[in-house]
Amino acid sequence: MAERTTSSITIAAGPSSVTEVIADFASYPEWAGQVKSAQVLTTGADGRPETVRFVLDAGVISDQYTLGYRWTGDEAVDWRIVEAGSMVSGLTGSYRLVPEGDGTKVTYELAVDLKVPMIGMIKRKAEKVIVDTALKGLKKRVEGR
Repeated sequence: MAERTTSSITIAAGPSSVTEVIADFASYPEWAGQVKSAQVLTTGADGRPETVRFVLDAGVISDQYTLGYRWTGDEAVDWRIVEAGSMVSGLTGSYRLVPEGDGTKVTYELAVDLKVPMIGMIKRKAEKVIVDTALKGLKKRVEGR
């Protein structure tokens, strides 16, 4: 796996409210700009999604793939690719949620590996756009509820 892109944002809500929005994959196309659809394929014993099929259009990265999720209460969620797409060969990431005053500091990490060669600088820029858009969309979605 390549270097990871990391960014953080503070959301004016508790960790459980943030986790609830993260776990609501059906609504991702409404707030996560590059996600065109997200379908939960399986859920765990805790009722949270375990595998999710995505259709992504992030400009230079457009694909369909399936991610597997591991939830740690309302503190963290990690994911990894379980079914690669035609362009995306590897994808790992996480949200880390830490209570901060009346809100939650959310840190998002993402690493993407592609089957097609791409200049590292362009790939990192695409990762940064995905991470920044996701964090801003998450903040807006949680705080707007």
